Amino acid sequence: MDFGMANRLSRIFRSDGRTVMLAVDHGYFQGPTTGLAEFGACIPPLAAEADCLFITRGMLRSCIDPGLNASICLRVSGGPSILGELSREEVVVSVEEALRLNAAAVGMSIFVGAPDEERTVASLGRLVSEAELYGLPVMAVTAVGKDMTRDARYLGLACRMAAEAGARLVKTYYCDNFEKVVSGCPVPVVIAGGKKMPEMEALQMTGEALKAGARGVDMGRNIFQSDNPAGMLRAVKAMVHDQATAEQAFDIYRDG
Repeated sequence: MDFGMANRLSRIFRSDGRTVMLAVDHGYFQGPTTGLAEFGACIPPLAAEADCLFITRGMLRSCIDPGLNASICLRVSGGPSILGELSREEVVVSVEEALRLNAAAVGMSIFVGAPDEERTVASLGRLVSEAELYGLPVMAVTAVGKDMTRDARYLGLACRMAAEAGARLVKTYYCDNFEKVVSGCPVPVVIAGGKKMPEMEALQMTGEALKAGARGVDMGRNIFQSDNPAGMLRAVKAMVHDQATAEQAFDIYRDG
């Protein structure tokens, strides 16, 4: 691995090999969703606490202080909204622009099992080919088709396809037997938080994923839609980096 690639990955994963990524890219297809409607007011204070921010270029330019210490993973895919077919996404941000914005990585979705599966996987391959020329890691986000259950078989398939296409890290959903997903994917796996759930459930999910081999989280709604977003982010960080239990982390969340 060349220096540029290794350096950028080290800005995402701490010295312990783990990361807490804060996902705030939801507006690219959901618009001003709950918790992100007043983006400039609520997200910058949280961003300062994260290891890495998964964000779109528009919000990065408009709302984030250039002095931010957290690294940036830039969402580069988009197109359809929640009113359309999400699997018709395309790459909409160039590698050159990602580098101008000082991104440590770029991320895009692949839709395994969806009608446009082959388009998104091929787009991932082309993005990897271009990004690798500049030592820029690509994170693949595994979005599974509507008719495919989020279980180890299908998530394992999606993660392996992403790794085979050259992704340097993969974001996917947690499921039962998650260790099978991780063992079949030779690059770091981080879990998505998914839909908002009670805080204790989100922390327990985080703990189970870490035990199964996840290298961290890329969590959004379970942080910024919490009644105590800052406390929830600190709780997740305590689990990922300090081996706190879910119960210990819940106390951190509750005490704020």
